[in-house]
Amino acid sequence: MLSATEKTLLAEIWARLTPVAEDIGSDALHRMFTTFPGSKVYFSHLDISPRSAHLLSHGKKIVLAIAEGAKDISQLTVTLAPLQTLHAYLLRIDPHNFKLFSHCVLVALAVHLGDDFTHVAHAAMDKYLSAFAAVLTEKYR
Repeated sequence: MLSATEKTLLAEIWARLTPVAEDIGSDALHRMFTTFPGSKVYFSHLDISPRSAHLLSHGKKIVLAIAEGAKDISQLTVTLAPLQTLHAYLLRIDPHNFKLFSHCVLVALAVHLGDDFTHVAHAAMDKYLSAFAAVLTEKYR
């Protein structure tokens, strides 16, 4: 799946992005809600306008969870176990939304990182986010 070099690159990228987790997360969420309006159903009770407090708060939580998982990808299932249960059993999020959100995260990262988001970084991030989404959906099976 991910090479040792890719794992190191991902850890470096997420360490760099942790201080701006709110910005990356809220941008990715806003992109998802705009591009895939059906994904808003789970957030109908919140203010999801650009840069709203709800979007910033939830975006930060998501990005920090993604960054935490990148610290030790070999333990991703263990790291995400509480989120698996929350999303599958309590929130009942459509698992397809994880793939949609992953795509939006890639776009947000490209915008935020600019030229630093190289083709190597993009490929590694895409692999990681695919694995992240797959782990989140394991409880749905």
